[in-house]
Amino acid sequence: MTDTFSAFDISPVPDPAVDAEPAELYRGIYAMPMFVTVPTADLAGSVDFWVRGLGFFDLFTAPGQVTHLRRWAFQDVLLVPGERPADASAVSVSFACVLSQLEQIANACEQLRPGCTTGPREMPWNSVELEVVTPENVRVIMTAARPYDPNGAAAEYLRDMGIPAPEQ
Repeated sequence: MTDTFSAFDISPVPDPAVDAEPAELYRGIYAMPMFVTVPTADLAGSVDFWVRGLGFFDLFTAPGQVTHLRRWAFQDVLLVPGERPADASAVSVSFACVLSQLEQIANACEQLRPGCTTGPREMPWNSVELEVVTPENVRVIMTAARPYDPNGAAAEYLRDMGIPAPEQ
């Protein structure tokens, strides 16, 4: 027997809509299928930026060793003591949000660390993305899906790449 399910059965990400409501912060415990480990020379300062700027919360802290941050379910970050790289990495990590959160996140991050954001900007794959370079030089992409318009530019872009239109 094969178990089948839709990603929407387990994902906290709401369906794309201009008025989509963000998922609740998830405080439950689970076996993390994916997480990011971020070294920082200033654990307290990093926690402050990720919480007040990016909207995470401190799920658990072992003082001086690790802080486990989370937003929605499956959006986990471990901050650990370490050295800050001199430059931002070409690699980025993306976290889903909703359209209405992008401006708020950009403003909060800019207040904490002026010049750390780029965007938000519309992407051809039907999302709007805000890039944030954190105090640890991590490139965080906050990405919000736009409502799908089968006659829009994003649909044409996807069709041109050979990706069929999603079923409505």
